[in-house]
Amino acid sequence: MIGAILTDIEGTTSSISFVKDVLFPFARKRLPAFIETHADKPDVQHWLHEAAREAGIIYAEREEIIELLQRWIDEDRKATPLKALQGMIWDEGYREGAFRAHVYPEVAARLREWKQRGLELYVYSSGSVAAQKLLFGHSEAGDLTPLFSGYFDTETGPKREAESYRRIAAAIGKPADQILFLSDIAEELDAARAAGMRTTQLARAPTTCPPHGAHACAPDFDAIVVD
Repeated sequence: MIGAILTDIEGTTSSISFVKDVLFPFARKRLPAFIETHADKPDVQHWLHEAAREAGIIYAEREEIIELLQRWIDEDRKATPLKALQGMIWDEGYREGAFRAHVYPEVAARLREWKQRGLELYVYSSGSVAAQKLLFGHSEAGDLTPLFSGYFDTETGPKREAESYRRIAAAIGKPADQILFLSDIAEELDAARAAGMRTTQLARAPTTCPPHGAHACAPDFDAIVVD
């Protein structure tokens, strides 16, 4: 029996457009001023150094790093330093009331139902753990963070590699075949299944479930079968 559900965010619990059209532009616009005013903070210094290291830059001017990070935003690069810094910027936006996070209409009720049934709920997203908590903590459906038992990001490993899901199963403390992974990306589902997890693909409109797909498929959370 399924004892835990691990869910992606973009295209699964929340619209891709919220991330692409709201969060990314906000971070890109705020990035230069944020770095200029926070560069002396240890955690910001750490991630700026990590960004330079990942880019192979030994001696980088602050402006060069800003341009690098903005380019990564434009490329939707899954770089952990970028995701960490974006999370810090989005924190300011949420606290200012600049936006609230989108979740699909049925998601909150379904998550609460699963929680009441005794299932443990977890998140695995390319966005940083801090950003995940902000999104679910400031959602249009209210604060959903009490529903989740844990969060995982790319520091655990790439989402398209089976080893990442093995690490998550170990951290959750359940056999992989008792964990159901939800995502709209087939390659992520393939990796999770290779690690032994159960999988369901979300095919939200206008997308439709592929005929003879490799994974169970549902158009929304209400249609997901958990047994």
